[in-house]
Amino acid sequence: MHMFKSIRSNKANGDMESYFPVRPDCQEHVPKTRFKPKVGKTLSERRWNAAFQKDGRLDIAGVLRRIQRGGIHPVIKGAVWEFLLGCYDPNSTSEERDNLRKKRRWEQYNSWKEQCKTIVPIIGTGKFVTTPLVSEDEEPPDNNGIDESVSDAELDKKEIQWKRSLHQIGLDVVRTDRALVYYENEVNQAKLWDLLAIYTWVDEDIGYVQAGMNDICSPMVILLKDEADAFWCFEHAMRRVRENFRSNATSMGVQSQLGILSQVMRTVDPKLHQHLEGLDGGEYLFAIRMLMVLFRREFSFVDALYLWEVMWAMEYNPNMFADYASNDSHEVVATKLSKKVLLQYGKYERKNVKIGRTDQKSLLAVFLVAGVLETKNKKLLNEAKGLDDVAQIMGDITGSLDAKKALTEALKIHKKYLSKASITS
Repeated sequence: MHMFKSIRSNKANGDMESYFPVRPDCQEHVPKTRFKPKVGKTLSERRWNAAFQKDGRLDIAGVLRRIQRGGIHPVIKGAVWEFLLGCYDPNSTSEERDNLRKKRRWEQYNSWKEQCKTIVPIIGTGKFVTTPLVSEDEEPPDNNGIDESVSDAELDKKEIQWKRSLHQIGLDVVRTDRALVYYENEVNQAKLWDLLAIYTWVDEDIGYVQAGMNDICSPMVILLKDEADAFWCFEHAMRRVRENFRSNATSMGVQSQLGILSQVMRTVDPKLHQHLEGLDGGEYLFAIRMLMVLFRREFSFVDALYLWEVMWAMEYNPNMFADYASNDSHEVVATKLSKKVLLQYGKYERKNVKIGRTDQKSLLAVFLVAGVLETKNKKLLNEAKGLDDVAQIMGDITGSLDAKKALTEALKIHKKYLSKASITS
């Protein structure tokens, strides 16, 4: 059933690193894993299976409660993530999900993959490229204003731009999670490359941006055995953060979140914010990486997955699937909902719904960064004499952060921000 099933029996209590083994030569260099599944807190396979009714509808409220208390056991992470990320509606039946899965696998993903293979035949072969496929001087064709050839010219232009990104994806794939035994296998690296290449072909608006798309995609490749399912899980994860990757000559999309971070810090800790501003750090550019790859580099692989799933559970909105299906993005509206319906929201999102906040860019990740800054408050105030010091202090948190404590701190900051913001508004 699941790729980890064969090693489940002797790892029931979970030495987590045994599910995602680290290469022996890398063990002393990777952050220590803190997450351990806890009986009665972590969502187990038994509890997960029991959350489904006979027709396949899911008790999402119970699932969210359990994840928020203790994360998800590795053997079911992939399946649960598909719901947390809005790939499936918890109110759908097993049959409806099977039909949707087949459609996504065959009519959509494999169709795109075949298109890509006709242009670059190495796709889907278990191999990938790290050298340019297009010479630097090869320019996208100009249609010279001839209407008849517009569509062909546009396609050629798209192909050339896409081909240009493929070797860069390959270079990033080689660097991705290389401490894990899983990526010693070139076929697994090629699977990651295929997914990123096909995503880049499909999402031509954003394309491939070298700022951590590979770090977000990698866990999906490892957790979901079927390549198409891994693709859709990644595609839905990107819906949450893709605006961060949008860039032009003068700015990157992540700056809107940095602006919110600045606003939050100005409200909850004006003294620290003023100090950082005095060091020319008031734009919080040192936090870009944390927001772009959702703390992947600050935690061990296992702890980062735990952090993500608890965040997604806390931010969960039961309308997500319907909104994604209609290509909309869910917006919180002030409305009176029954207690039963409110329980289908994550605890962070529930608070937003109750007060009717609509600034959906104030995601939990921003408050996580604010929480980390608060824990380093004294050090930053006393020791940071310039931006290099700020970068070093923030860099020192790698491997030393506790995901559970970081999330608790983020919720505290969120609560403090809401109360102070409401007083000043």
